[in-house]
Amino acid sequence: MNLLAVGVTFRTADVSLRERLAFSDPQRDAAAADLAARYGCEAAILSTCNRVELYLARPGSGELPDANLLAEFLGEYHRIEPAAILPHLARRPHADAIRHLFRVAASLDSLIVGEGQISGQVKSSFEAARNLGTTGPVLNALFQHAQRAAKRVRTETGIAEGHVSVSSVAVDYVRQVFDHFGDKTVLVIGAGKMGRLTLEHLRYLHPKQILVANRSPEKADEIARSCGGKAVVWDRLDDALTQVDIVLSTTGSPEPLVSAARYAGVRGRRGGRTMVILDIAVPRDFDPAIHDGDTTFVFNIDDLKSVREQTLARRRAHLERAELIVEEEACRFLHDWDRRKYGPLIAQLTEDFEAKRREVLEPLLARLNGKLTEKDRQEIVLAFRLYQNKLLHGPIVALGESSREAHGSALSEAIRRLFRLD
Repeated sequence: MNLLAVGVTFRTADVSLRERLAFSDPQRDAAAADLAARYGCEAAILSTCNRVELYLARPGSGELPDANLLAEFLGEYHRIEPAAILPHLARRPHADAIRHLFRVAASLDSLIVGEGQISGQVKSSFEAARNLGTTGPVLNALFQHAQRAAKRVRTETGIAEGHVSVSSVAVDYVRQVFDHFGDKTVLVIGAGKMGRLTLEHLRYLHPKQILVANRSPEKADEIARSCGGKAVVWDRLDDALTQVDIVLSTTGSPEPLVSAARYAGVRGRRGGRTMVILDIAVPRDFDPAIHDGDTTFVFNIDDLKSVREQTLARRRAHLERAELIVEEEACRFLHDWDRRKYGPLIAQLTEDFEAKRREVLEPLLARLNGKLTEKDRQEIVLAFRLYQNKLLHGPIVALGESSREAHGSALSEAIRRLFRLD
């Protein structure tokens, strides 16, 4: 098995680069298909607000593209110079890739440790790649095992207590700016999952009014009704921006919704009133140049890091156990894969020993027929089987131990020759 994970995350690249590398769902699927065809390998792409990662694999030992080629691939796709991407790419081969994906799915590598949304995003990305036909035996097994590892972390630790997510931390961030909300009007832009989650947390602040804007008027109206808010016609977004105090923007738009030039007209109509814009979309919905530090404050997802540290402090007690679970599951995956790799040889060896055991045992029992009690007969059969298992134990364990070493294939060939297996 040859496995590689390459990508950028909030740890290696700020939002200004991540938003340029982000894939929409159709773009992600097209790029995964291109990767698989171009390099003749299994491929899956994970693209979220905090990461863009490529997972490539081969069941055998064939070469996979290096980081330089993958930087060129991303640069070609997004029209960015590869030199601007390469310094931010994290490359994780083989076992490191396994542990990394398991940590990602378990939300141990998230901006908000323990947030539950990432597990669903990992699952959706895998299912999309599997439906495309770009995954195979390695990535199918890997991503399915990642879901099991994530489930163990959620159920066996308190890492997810409180259901803290990016959207809930965004609302907490707003609470640090304003000390009361009874006179505040809030505008939520976007009616996707993130927008809905944000609204759930906003309702508990009891603002004076909640407005919901979405390109689909039906979706905007549906969500507004669910929270006692009011839908905003998309074409009247500028009018809404002139009257609100807080904006939470969560769309999946590939381009900024509100440029600096567009906002200049809005600013002139606000009469100097303060507005806080929390832009947790990637790519960002608001041009960061809108921020003036006086009456308009624009914060993006990377600004949540200070709140993240507070959340991490509360959950640190659970991290050690969560990391142990990830390590256990990574080792289990490797062990299971090794057994699968040498499964045919082990089965052939076992069948050969079984045939030779019967070849010796059956004539013996026939000669002793009538001279043994049924108990004697069973003990002899059991003794031969135990002896067979002890003889097999050494070669099977050696195959498992050598599978991740350079001489693994040489050992398997030696076993075939030693026991005269076809």
